[in-house]
Amino acid sequence: MKIEKLTDNKIRVIINSDELGLNHANVHNIMAKAIETQEIFSDILKKAEKEVAFYTDGYKLLIEAFSSFDDVVVFTITKFLPEKNSKKKKLIAKRKHFDSSSGQLICSFENFDTFCECCHAINTIHKLNLKKLAKNTVLYLWKDTYYLVLKHLDTEHDNIDLLYAILSEFGNFPSFSNHFECKLLEHGKVLIKKNAIDIGFNYF
Repeated sequence: MKIEKLTDNKIRVIINSDELGLNHANVHNIMAKAIETQEIFSDILKKAEKEVAFYTDGYKLLIEAFSSFDDVVVFTITKFLPEKNSKKKKLIAKRKHFDSSSGQLICSFENFDTFCECCHAINTIHKLNLKKLAKNTVLYLWKDTYYLVLKHLDTEHDNIDLLYAILSEFGNFPSFSNHFECKLLEHGKVLIKKNAIDIGFNYF
């Protein structure tokens, strides 16, 4: 199990099926009935408190579970201040869905540091072979926002949804037209024109 503290109120937990098996659960059961697997979440929260000082007593929790293959599950846990009359911690679980019909993906980031953090997160998943997922990645800057363009995506790849899930933790997927990259080329600035994710990981 690997726990990463994304913000003071959010952590990411990467856990494999062997560890889940110790809790008598499997990936598909967790995805379908996340709220019912309280024991697993309790163990995760205890470890998160010890390793990264992520304290959840008195908070409501949003738990997002994601898996694109059978041996790894990614949990994102966000804590919220409870309502005044709330006495009991409440777990809310949901799955993420992404449109993988397009061969190109554009993700926006608020700042360069967030983009680099995303690059590091992608590279922590050793089975996520980016070169097989996207032929090229380009980074643009326009109006104080950083845009990562992933070109020629293999939308049928087993791990494509996992890539989307990691990107979503750091960036956003606004509705862009098919010609948005042309606007970036015309009005923005190309910061990294090739292998942007690898460069963001290795040099920043």
